[in-house]
Amino acid sequence: MTSIDFYFNAEDKLQVACRLAGKALAQKKRLLIYAPEPETAQRLDRMLWTWPPTGFVPHCLAHDPEAAQTPVLIARDSEAPQACEVLLNLSPEAPPHFERFERLLEIVARDDEERKAGRARYRWYRDRGYPIGDHDLAGEAARSE
Repeated sequence: MTSIDFYFNAEDKLQVACRLAGKALAQKKRLLIYAPEPETAQRLDRMLWTWPPTGFVPHCLAHDPEAAQTPVLIARDSEAPQACEVLLNLSPEAPPHFERFERLLEIVARDDEERKAGRARYRWYRDRGYPIGDHDLAGEAARSE
């Protein structure tokens, strides 16, 4: 069964996505980032080229010819390439076919609309029996100050 981790109170959702992509890369896990909004996918693509500040996270679009050799993929549609262990969702709804992945990462920003959508997804997963981990990014930021 897919394990799900929610990252709440994200100040910058795409920056958290970059950080999680870097973490997956360090753990040698293939990551698919589901970003159905074209603008979000483009912004994330640009950010990953400079994340971390002294490097980049190797990535490409899921339909790119280099996708089979690339550790981080960005998808704008529901087609999920094989051999990705982790799915990161940047959509307000539950991503299609998430149950094919070992892990699902959900990032919830601080604004009310994001929180409402995040809570709905949380309840939906919980009601179906998925194991869920919670990570309060506001608490992490306070501890690092």
